[in-house]
Amino acid sequence: MGVIEKIKDIEAEMARTQKNKATEYHLGLLKAKLAKLRTQLLEPTGKGGGKGEGFDVMKSGDARVAMVGFPSVGKSTLLSAMTTTESVAASYEFTTLTCIPGVIHHEGANIQLLDLPGIIEGASQGKGRGRQVIAVAKTADLILMMLDAGKGEIQKALLEKELDSVGIRLNKKPPNIYVKIKKVGGVKFTNTVPLTHCSEKLIMHIFHEYKIFNADVIFRDDCTIDEFIDVVEGNRVYLPCLYVYNKIDQISIEEIDRLARKPHHIVISCEMNLNMDYLLECIWDYLALVRIYTKKPGNAPDLGPEDGIILRRGATIKYACHALHRTLAAQFKYAIVWGTSTKFSPQRVGINHLLDHEDVVQIIKK
Repeated sequence: MGVIEKIKDIEAEMARTQKNKATEYHLGLLKAKLAKLRTQLLEPTGKGGGKGEGFDVMKSGDARVAMVGFPSVGKSTLLSAMTTTESVAASYEFTTLTCIPGVIHHEGANIQLLDLPGIIEGASQGKGRGRQVIAVAKTADLILMMLDAGKGEIQKALLEKELDSVGIRLNKKPPNIYVKIKKVGGVKFTNTVPLTHCSEKLIMHIFHEYKIFNADVIFRDDCTIDEFIDVVEGNRVYLPCLYVYNKIDQISIEEIDRLARKPHHIVISCEMNLNMDYLLECIWDYLALVRIYTKKPGNAPDLGPEDGIILRRGATIKYACHALHRTLAAQFKYAIVWGTSTKFSPQRVGINHLLDHEDVVQIIKK
């Protein structure tokens, strides 16, 4: 029996098993077996297991955004509208067969936007070019899930299921569980909060399934057994996601209003150029990028459209030093900062000072 057949058998058994206290250990073991088989399915085997043609796209710029979606939802049209790259768009499915990169220039940052081939149902099991699409999506900093506004709810549910099957978790934080595999000493289980979803006995069952007999486990949150399996697997990717509903010119204003009010949802029309500026602002916000300007002693700051350095939100002066020159942090004495991150401007700060968007920084060396 092949891996796909084993996965289908386990999914069928889970579907017909009632969820209650008596079956939670059995379901936990089935979930662990399912996770192991899915990981095994995605590992490249043989000559045909590598990346497909056009999928070896070098990561460039300050951030990477990957568009995923079913065929003919407007991914290529959006790429052509937001970048200088022309991606062929047509009214038939599977117009795009390879990964086409483009660059969005915004706030002085270069954001790489990838137009990926359309995903079909069963992509997580290797159907179509699903395996290659998913491999590229895992390397992104943000997922743009392109949906047809007319049938977006169905598409969204199917795409989330496919991505979840391969370990891509959308708009979720990693579980606050600590697991350290040891060579000796058995399993030591600790929880700092009351647990309602997991028990020590169930954890031991899962560990035995993975042939782990010595480990330290600390639960700092009331996590589910699925989240614990994610930590044990160790190959999950947690990415922010924007659900972009295209073709809003084809639905009612009431439906547009309903969709637009949902969290992480954006409504646009690529053909009519509706709401594209707001989409760009949301991409910048979800990527958590900040732009920092530099200033030389005795000179005015460089505030041009191409000046400044791009960092992640929460970056300190130390990160700015590394971005400017690799030896600057070692020679750092203090910095003078103008901007919203300080109590008054200018302010003398240390190397661990947190920076805000559009701060001006002057670094003094020893």
